[in-house]
Amino acid sequence: MRALRNNLLSTLVLGALTLGAAGVAHAGPYAPAAGKPGSTAIHKDDASFTNWATGYVDYLPGTGVDATWQTPAKALGKAVGDSYDVVVLGDGGRITLTFGGYITNGAGADFAVFENSFSDTFLELGYVEVSSNGVDFFRFPSASLTSKPVGGFGAVDPTNIDGLAGKYKQGYGTGFDLDLLAGTAGLDISQVQYVRLVDVVGNGTALDSAGRPIYDPYPTTGSAGFDLDAVGVIHYAAITTTPAVPEPSQLALFALGLGGLWLARRHARATGSKHAA
Repeated sequence: MRALRNNLLSTLVLGALTLGAAGVAHAGPYAPAAGKPGSTAIHKDDASFTNWATGYVDYLPGTGVDATWQTPAKALGKAVGDSYDVVVLGDGGRITLTFGGYITNGAGADFAVFENSFSDTFLELGYVEVSSNGVDFFRFPSASLTSKPVGGFGAVDPTNIDGLAGKYKQGYGTGFDLDLLAGTAGLDISQVQYVRLVDVVGNGTALDSAGRPIYDPYPTTGSAGFDLDAVGVIHYAAITTTPAVPEPSQLALFALGLGGLWLARRHARATGSKHAA
């Protein structure tokens, strides 16, 4: 399986480099590839990461993914940054991750999603959704300006992509800022506990926030769709349990109870003394 994967990667690299070269001249308005001036890519070893995903609550693989790649635990912990240590979502599949605490809203990106692309242009994309309660999920706004299908060996210019996971090659995360969802009813951006990744089916049936078709390499088989390496947290808060503070009325009742107990014990002692006499 690994040898087959290596042969496929070699073929895809050649195709991506060939097809991608033509698209460079038509650069879009968004941040460029990792290592380029103005890139927003975050390396897996960046000191800003304070936590990583620790669990998952669902994994629903889509079509075109072999059992070999259906191991959701591969998405937990720090990003590895290679082509193999991933869970594959398949076409239209999804996974929801947990963190043992809260992702909070701070300055800049609050968390980052890592895919396993072997190049700057063979980009398999995914929607990113967050939730505070595990029931109500809210999707980050996205933009895709790729104008036509790219094929299974095709290439996507990262400067045409925004707000979608998978924008950067392996080892580099795509950052997401919770400020973009501020004011969303049903979401507390200071206490996000769940991050959901949903594969974008790259044939144009999936749409960005403006209703434009999203194209990424399609069709692919065996490990189709988004390949999730990890989700790293930049702004994190542990879950703490604070003992409840009694209401004033409860304190008053508690005091009365103590007073009554004291009087009862005093009466009992006085009665006992009389009987002893």
